[in-house]
Amino acid sequence: MMLEIAANSVASALAAQEGGAGRVELCTALELGGLTPSHAQIALARERLRIPLVVLIRPRAGDFLYSDLECETMQRDIETCVALGCDGVVLGVLDADGKVDMPRCRALIAAAGKLGVTFHRAFDLAHDPLASLDTLIALGCERVLTSGAQASAIEGAGLIRQLVELSAGRIAVMPGAGVDAGNIGKLRELTGAREFHASAKRQHPSAMHWQPALLKDMQGGELRSDVEQIRGIVAALNAAAASR
Repeated sequence: MMLEIAANSVASALAAQEGGAGRVELCTALELGGLTPSHAQIALARERLRIPLVVLIRPRAGDFLYSDLECETMQRDIETCVALGCDGVVLGVLDADGKVDMPRCRALIAAAGKLGVTFHRAFDLAHDPLASLDTLIALGCERVLTSGAQASAIEGAGLIRQLVELSAGRIAVMPGAGVDAGNIGKLRELTGAREFHASAKRQHPSAMHWQPALLKDMQGGELRSDVEQIRGIVAALNAAAASR
């Protein structure tokens, strides 16, 4: 069993490691669904993590239909990850008809070289998930992150189960979206998946002594992955695995 944490900062990445996660997906702006972190964040995370580090390659919020310039940006970010010694990248590009954009994905995967490639939740916007899975296998992706084309992985558990069975070990199918200690055991049972993705985030209060009303409107302190939540998810996942 593997728990991957979507870490929106180096502090969140270190919390993921301390809490017992098996892998970190480093990103920023989780409130937008996640964007590519800065060069400095990637470098610091690589220096300080002992567990595998993969990096989200997503230049903007919104859909996954990208321009040539956006794809060039993504390629440069992937080259940065290669140079810094990351373990993998997380990407996804669709065409206007909701199919996996084979030419653009192939170019980005080529830029990743020996790094592992995860196709992210762009998959959940694809027109035909089952056909898209075959496309990702043909591209050489090592895993796909999915909520089963629903708002949460629990709601999409039926499709995720189909994907796990269809994959037949050729690609890892990793449920994500709304995964926590209270439902990961059930999700494991319903889907048969072996890797899971969560953010386990918590809004931390601001440490500022001067707290004007405007600061409260900004929700105060940092949104960060929480060590105790991560420990709880890992414990629940281990318990679910041991009960089988």
